[in-house]
Amino acid sequence: MPINPIQFQASLSLPEFMRLYTSQQQCEDALVVTRWPQGWRCPRCEGAHHWCTRDGHGRRLWQCAVCDYQCSVTAGTIFEHTRLPLPKWFLALYLISQSKNGISALALRRQLGVSYKAAWLLKHKVLEVMRMRDESRPLCGRVEIDDAYLGGERTGHAHGGRGALNKTAFVAAVQTDERQRPQRMRLTPVVGFTNEAIEQWAGKALAAGAQVISDGTACFARVSQVGASHERHVTGGGRQAAQLPAFKWVNTMLGNVKMALAATYHGIKHSKYGARYLAEFAYRFNRRHDLAALPMRLLRAAATTKPQPMRIIRTPERVPAIWG
Repeated sequence: MPINPIQFQASLSLPEFMRLYTSQQQCEDALVVTRWPQGWRCPRCEGAHHWCTRDGHGRRLWQCAVCDYQCSVTAGTIFEHTRLPLPKWFLALYLISQSKNGISALALRRQLGVSYKAAWLLKHKVLEVMRMRDESRPLCGRVEIDDAYLGGERTGHAHGGRGALNKTAFVAAVQTDERQRPQRMRLTPVVGFTNEAIEQWAGKALAAGAQVISDGTACFARVSQVGASHERHVTGGGRQAAQLPAFKWVNTMLGNVKMALAATYHGIKHSKYGARYLAEFAYRFNRRHDLAALPMRLLRAAATTKPQPMRIIRTPERVPAIWG
């Protein structure tokens, strides 16, 4: 079997990462460069003239020479008001970005030496960063799509199938290139597989002109309402249908996603947080060609994401309109 260059690519080793980002000062300096690559700018007036000072806790503050506004490097970012040292955040970003199947909050707790509550909140803040980062990037070109579910039938549960209450529906979509090799994916929860839900999903997930390939699920025809073309294959279901070449990559990705979730997480609240767990897998896949750069790319995303306090993180999937 030939070596897969993606699987065997060089990455940023843990010893090398720890050499670069062990101290609070190292991490703060990296965050400063990441957040203000062109130099500091006042979040209030966009002024560039400033000086640095320290607060009563020794934290470095930037003060605008024009409007006197003060801020720290973490203010206005995902790190705002954190009680955890930056090295723990950086290590979490490394572990989350480098683990192919993800890492649970319980495992993060052990690796970081923090409480489970702190690990859970950190984990979900990072997942929200991942979800928000890819949400504004629609798929284009040839796109394979399929209907899928998180969860399954409970023991003794009388109502299975598509309408089961313990399932969370989501659309799996994989963009391929001219040689039908996978490029990017989106895994998006929907309220159900209805015409309205799929039309709203397509408006967010697909670029105009996308060429959509789907099975015979009738609601997928609504992608044409947002300027996408639609190629429908009536498969009839079953194992053979899943092996059709037209759906090779979306079915492969679905298998990988479900195995990864089952191996890493146990008893996740997919009805409440499913979008984040799916986004975590898609985020890493979409950036798989440069694993060494992935931790710093995730840091850049975190540094440019607005604060996500507990009250927001605990709110069930509030952003996608398709949730109703």
